[in-house]
Amino acid sequence: MGSTDRYRKVTDLPAAIPVFPLAGALLLPRCQLPLNIFEPRYLKMVDDALRGNRIIGLVQPDGEAAIAASQDPDAKPALAKFGCAGRLTSYVETQDDRTLITLTGIARFRIAGELDATTPYRQCNVEWDEFADDLTPEFGAENVSRERLLDILKQYLETNGLQADWRTIKLSSNETLVNSLSVISPYGPREKQALLESKTLEDRNQMLIALTEMALQQSSPSDTTVQ
Repeated sequence: MGSTDRYRKVTDLPAAIPVFPLAGALLLPRCQLPLNIFEPRYLKMVDDALRGNRIIGLVQPDGEAAIAASQDPDAKPALAKFGCAGRLTSYVETQDDRTLITLTGIARFRIAGELDATTPYRQCNVEWDEFADDLTPEFGAENVSRERLLDILKQYLETNGLQADWRTIKLSSNETLVNSLSVISPYGPREKQALLESKTLEDRNQMLIALTEMALQQSSPSDTTVQ
């Protein structure tokens, strides 16, 4: 059984979770996200999660001002309405007092309100119902335009002089392919939030294709000539 297979319905998930505001980071169901934890408030959050249900919510600060404010440990920047919860599935302490963790995505959530918590990290009441399908592996995967995504991925890699493990890519399921590429994509916070909020897997696939097409257009030399 996979680490997140224990969550089969939304009632298996808690009504309140700790949240980790992190600009530009994206977590999606059944994807893994490694994180380097060094701030005391988030080291405490990890310790508490290990003693509890191991669930942490990843959410982005909402807007440029909130992103800037998130660097201040005393600030409480506005949070995006939606995030994704992950189970803490890997934990390593380093000699310089950092903690390296891996979150494995469970399901997305809507923030219903913030708790008046005494912990140094923030906690929120969350709602899961509209993302219940996240708990079903490969939900909607049969609708994914896989070949179009692979085609645009190949163009992007060739344009940027990058390589990929095509054998692994070809063996990946549609859900793993779309979500993993979304997580590692080089796009900014707004684009990552749009990928998170895409309603279906194919919606996310189309968003990823569109973002990559725009990136390719921006990297192409202009056809305009000056006479």
